[in-house]
Amino acid sequence: MKLVEEYKDEYGLNTCLAAIGLPKSTWYYQNKEKVVYEEKYRGLQGPVKEVIRENPGYGYRRILPELHAAGHEVGESVLRKVLKLWELELLRTIRKPRLSGPRQYIKQGKGWNLVKKIKEPKAFEVMYTDFTEIRYDGGKKKAYLMPIIDHRTKLVIGWEVGERKDTGLALGALSTTRSNMTTMGLSLEGCFIHHDQDAVYTGYRWLQAVLIRDRMKISFSENGARGNTYMESFNGHFKGESGSLFWDVKNIWELRRAIAEQIEYYNVRRRHSALGYVSPWAYIKQEVTLPQPALDLAQISS
Repeated sequence: MKLVEEYKDEYGLNTCLAAIGLPKSTWYYQNKEKVVYEEKYRGLQGPVKEVIRENPGYGYRRILPELHAAGHEVGESVLRKVLKLWELELLRTIRKPRLSGPRQYIKQGKGWNLVKKIKEPKAFEVMYTDFTEIRYDGGKKKAYLMPIIDHRTKLVIGWEVGERKDTGLALGALSTTRSNMTTMGLSLEGCFIHHDQDAVYTGYRWLQAVLIRDRMKISFSENGARGNTYMESFNGHFKGESGSLFWDVKNIWELRRAIAEQIEYYNVRRRHSALGYVSPWAYIKQEVTLPQPALDLAQISS
């Protein structure tokens, strides 16, 4: 469905359907009848989820009287259909995942927020990161952006965007950051990277790349977003200023190009009050001595 939607204007609906063997009747059902049905009963989604979370062993027969007791008049056939439509039956089979070794270790200790102990970080000593959701194509599609930002200079050193919030995306952002630091004659070794305790950031692949390969130091937020306010502020401002541009793009490649342009604007031209109303790159050239001082930002990969 996603592929057909993306390419039907370019190659034609019939050609796209034939290419992947999707019946036209299925296409029209998914795009019209199913959407209408979802919209009609959207108000049930929250109450049904709440019943299932409180009573994970309930099937549709036991869910039905709970909904009636809460004032939602719905029949058995409708309930069974929406459970399947929204894949809510899966909630009944999901068990709380077992904590990984790193998560258990982190849970047992305290004082994981290392960067709050650093009063005045030097340039490229403390970095922040987090995933943030980007809506595009009129809000019909979403992607995830992961920027890595320096505390002192406000420079977005590296970033990656993708359709899933996973380890691959995180490692892509780290790889870009490593490359750009090398281009500036700098190293990630000894730098702090601060983020929350998301499953990606406590996973073995991320920890191995950060701690062993790059020899960085990890700082964890101990209270979610509240312990990573710098990233929350950046994400809010970045999406607030660029959201309308992202809203208009149609696919992930256009979104990547739009994000690259906005990050280039943020790094090179946008004046930051915390930097005395100059851009991050202007601040670096004025205040930071780089091993390669003649470096042009055009050499920084995006």
